[in-house]
Amino acid sequence: MPRSEIFDIHPLFEDVQTSRIFADEKTFVDCLPKHPLEETNQKYQLEKETPGFNLKEFILSHFDLPHAYGADYRSDRTRTVEQNLETLWNFLTRQPDARAGSLIPLPFPYIVPGGRFGEVYYWDSYFTMLGLQASGRIELVRSMVSNFSHLIDTIGYIPNGNRVYYLGRSQPPFYSLMVGLLAGVSGSETLPEHLNQLEKEYSFWMKGAEGLPDKSSSTHHSVRLSGGEILNRYWDENTTPRPESYLADVELARQSDQQPETLYRHLRAAAESGWDFSSRWFADEASLQTIQTTEIVPVDLNCLLLNLERAIGEAHQLAGNPEAGRRYQSTAKRRQAAIQKYCWNAERGFYFDFDFVRGKQKEGMSLAAVFPLVFGIASDKQAEAVAARIREDFLKPGGLLCTLRTTGQQWDAPNGWA
Repeated sequence: MPRSEIFDIHPLFEDVQTSRIFADEKTFVDCLPKHPLEETNQKYQLEKETPGFNLKEFILSHFDLPHAYGADYRSDRTRTVEQNLETLWNFLTRQPDARAGSLIPLPFPYIVPGGRFGEVYYWDSYFTMLGLQASGRIELVRSMVSNFSHLIDTIGYIPNGNRVYYLGRSQPPFYSLMVGLLAGVSGSETLPEHLNQLEKEYSFWMKGAEGLPDKSSSTHHSVRLSGGEILNRYWDENTTPRPESYLADVELARQSDQQPETLYRHLRAAAESGWDFSSRWFADEASLQTIQTTEIVPVDLNCLLLNLERAIGEAHQLAGNPEAGRRYQSTAKRRQAAIQKYCWNAERGFYFDFDFVRGKQKEGMSLAAVFPLVFGIASDKQAEAVAARIREDFLKPGGLLCTLRTTGQQWDAPNGWA
């Protein structure tokens, strides 16, 4: 299905707020059309003003509701948590299937989150793979890496999820970590085997970077900072409401002082971050209406891209291309220095996101500050300072808070990472 075709039915949203029929807007865009969308839209335009027209009946007669994966699963309380998880993998495994509705088909089996989420999600999948590895299901890990390689080869990048309405954005670039996970099982030759895809993903994130002026400019995912360094931000190529959250986005635009197109891009970019939504992205930390995602250089994103640069450099070395390997390693070192320069706050002993439009660090603390520790960017002294702050302020019974702000947003206190 062409990318634009799934949006042709959107007069249903705009005229009568179809999304109110379902538990959320995502249900509708995941439905399977029984007839070509153009034909269905024509019927809707003809019938919607007729006496007695029932929108819900119309939708259900022209679309099949999406399958809820794992809905039939029931935990066996006589078994351990681990035994139940082993069983649950089978319920959450989606087999390759043909193109249907908004789904982008994948050639190999994969794990979905379940319930209303019947597609694969990019960064979630890395953590899923860690679970699969612990369960000894390495072939499924291999299949999922192959699916992401397929998306890079066919689309040019890994979208947020394998739905056409997610095209235009990716998610935190964990592909190099996935390949590294597989290399730990299959051997070091795994890295050069995936070199082409690693470089394609890097090109996606660095699109337009070389053409940026000397200082204080941005394009797509790339930002040239005041000192001439290049770091990255979250971005989406589109400036329209998200189809999977159409009504919520439109209503927020009515409340916000921002131009709708600007607001929609900030919302979409936050969805790319995976932290949708969090006070990390707000000008006023209490208000989603002030979201400004594309104006922020996130510390975690740039640590992930540094790891990607290192992985490409290592893959080139293993492939017998030492000069290319050294080039990427030098790029990674420059990024490391820039992260330290713009994101480290010595006075507060913590890493922060950087607001490049206003030329200053964001005030709010978030768990993204641990990424420089994970990737060995922080010095021992810096790591000790961050760890102390994490223990003192973030650590609660059950896990770590995402941020220290209580805003009602999903990625703020009291919610956290286990």
